[in-house]
Amino acid sequence: MIKKQETMILSEYMGIYDLVVTKNNMLRKINELIDFSFIHDELLEKYCLTNGRNAISPIRMFKYLLLKSIFDLSDVDIVERSKYDMSFKYFLDMAPEEGVIEASSLTKFRRLRLKDVNLLDMLIDKTVSIALEKGIIKSKSIIVDATHSSARYNQKSPREILQERSKRLRKSVYEIDETMKNIFPTKNIIDKLEDEIKYCQDLVDVIESNEIIATYPKVKEKLNLLNETLEDDIHHLQISSDADARVGHKTADSSFFGYKTHIAMSEERIITAATITTGEKNYGKELKSLIVKSQKAGMKIDTVIGDAAYSEKGNIEFTNENTIKLVAKLNPSVTQGFRKKEDEFQFNKDAGMYVCKAGHMAIRKARQGKKDVSTNQTDTYYFDIEKCKVCSLKEGCYKEGAKSKTYSITLKSDVHKAQIAFQESEYFKEKSKERYKIEAKNSELKHRHGYEISSSSGLINMEMQGAITICAVNLKRIIKLLG
Repeated sequence: MIKKQETMILSEYMGIYDLVVTKNNMLRKINELIDFSFIHDELLEKYCLTNGRNAISPIRMFKYLLLKSIFDLSDVDIVERSKYDMSFKYFLDMAPEEGVIEASSLTKFRRLRLKDVNLLDMLIDKTVSIALEKGIIKSKSIIVDATHSSARYNQKSPREILQERSKRLRKSVYEIDETMKNIFPTKNIIDKLEDEIKYCQDLVDVIESNEIIATYPKVKEKLNLLNETLEDDIHHLQISSDADARVGHKTADSSFFGYKTHIAMSEERIITAATITTGEKNYGKELKSLIVKSQKAGMKIDTVIGDAAYSEKGNIEFTNENTIKLVAKLNPSVTQGFRKKEDEFQFNKDAGMYVCKAGHMAIRKARQGKKDVSTNQTDTYYFDIEKCKVCSLKEGCYKEGAKSKTYSITLKSDVHKAQIAFQESEYFKEKSKERYKIEAKNSELKHRHGYEISSSSGLINMEMQGAITICAVNLKRIIKLLG
């Protein structure tokens, strides 16, 4: 059961916060910057209003998740720190003497309360409205790009995942006391998940029994991660790898298994829109959605800045129709000329190759026809015929018995003359210099907020992680600019 409105905290110790949580404290600034009551209003229908025990405030639960993202900590560690960190308690609207939640409550909150909530757009719209209200966003340009996140439950077997995490834990222990290996359980050599789980549980028990070793931060973090895997996520390991994650290509020679987050950002480095897709999706196809979402959040847009992935024909037409300048260099292999089955074959700009609807990338390409003559040139992309023969989607794509599978596009040099001329303008060249900002933002998301790896399995959970992470970085950026 939840109350229809928040109640005031009455404690004789509240004055402690004025002494220990200074005006320059980031969490105090966030609390003063944003009224989180919109979270209560948005999630109210997810709770019963008449029956059951009193539920923990959804605002407080959401703030726990925000802290988890800001400081890149596990559920267990964020709850543990909130026991003694007064800035955390202040941010969570707790009395100094008040007890904390059980870490498992955060998992239930994510699964039960945040399900079917469009958290991504809601949180981005809220932070953008604050930035606009404070006069922080003055530009009328958005910079677009995508960053990838590897699946937590990747293509490794469940046993391999447990082996990897237990190995990291042992290594951190050996750095402190190498003699611990003498009392560790014997490593499992049987190729059974149940035996690996048993070994990991025994390893955890031995380390936790040594209170001195277990309290070292570098040990504790890896211990908590292995514990969470065993206690909370083991059912994911037993079922399968991440069912939603897909293989995407970073270059022609490297790939990843996971998701892509497509981002639009103002020149002031406030993220104005985002969409999250599986790893194989094309960058350029998300541009229209990013523009529409940014405008819905309150942005006035006259320029979009991106790389060659966004310069495909449909995007040029859409931006022209909406009187928006597209600062993205043309790529002949993507944007020029006519090609068949556009929905079935997507161009990967990092690898410079086309990818079929099954996620298989072309292995080579060849250009036919002479340059600067009246006849058109053609780029032909060749796929691995052995993969095509056994592909589940080969019907209507691969003809049985064919010795090769190719995909061709016709290049026409006169299709994008206006865009070619725009590329030579000073405006285009100056605005292109702003693109580096979004690369730095992607790095911040990954290396400071744990966005390099998904925190759970499934596209819905990745969207939830993206929403809270982007909210955190936007709030930090707003505070920095106001400061």
